[in-house]
Amino acid sequence: MKQNKRSLILWLVLIVVLAAASVLTGNSGGESESVKAVMRDAVLHETGQVSLFGIMDVNPGLISAYVVTVVLLVLAVCLRIFAVPHFKEVPGKLQMLIELWVDTFRGMAEKNSPHHNKVLGPYLFGAGSYIFVSTLFELFGVQVVTTAGNSMALPAPLSDVNGAIAMGVLSYLFIMSGGVSAVGIRGVGRTLKEFSLPISMSFRLFGALLSGLLVTELVYYYITLSYVLPVIVGVMFTMLHALIQSYVLTMLVALYYGEVSEPVKPKAKKNNTDRNAIAA
Repeated sequence: MKQNKRSLILWLVLIVVLAAASVLTGNSGGESESVKAVMRDAVLHETGQVSLFGIMDVNPGLISAYVVTVVLLVLAVCLRIFAVPHFKEVPGKLQMLIELWVDTFRGMAEKNSPHHNKVLGPYLFGAGSYIFVSTLFELFGVQVVTTAGNSMALPAPLSDVNGAIAMGVLSYLFIMSGGVSAVGIRGVGRTLKEFSLPISMSFRLFGALLSGLLVTELVYYYITLSYVLPVIVGVMFTMLHALIQSYVLTMLVALYYGEVSEPVKPKAKKNNTDRNAIAA
């Protein structure tokens, strides 16, 4: 009981100190730009571009995508060389985590596409892992210098509309390839029926991740909100988006892949007795 009271008192003191600091520092933010300019640049990257090895200026999301891709490839190689050969029948913590992650996407593939899922499971694993890791990437706050000479933290790759569109179109083409490999040219027709699918997947990713980025930018902009709250908001939005968007996109891909790759059911043959009965 005494420890609980002490913890409560400490939390109350901390809240009072933070509230007093917010009042004493005033309501104006520490940024020279207006909040409208900050939000606009977070979406369009008109002034926050980064030089790509001195070749050209690109959006910071592209640099994030390259970094995340390299990290995932290096991690995959390290796990394959140092971890997988030492897997045992009684798994350890790392082995259990890896098996759980792999089995989640494998089960999703087998459930939604029972007839044709050999490549679906690996794609869901790759896409889900990329979305999850790339979304968490912004929590590390990797700093780069923009072409304007300002320092900024690299955002999540999919918070850039170009990255989100690339993921949506790639998933759509993969769904089409599954339909073609399963039922031939009919798979193209089945996939083209869902012509709005790449748009919906792309902008779902972009909108969800961008909303978290904009909320965090807004919280950081005002000094009165920039005590402790950005940490809570940033971590909460990032973790939720990483889990939810990984699940949503992979589930959509699995559902549509199973639909377009479903085998054609043969038509039932009518026997002569049925024909005579119909004629009579």
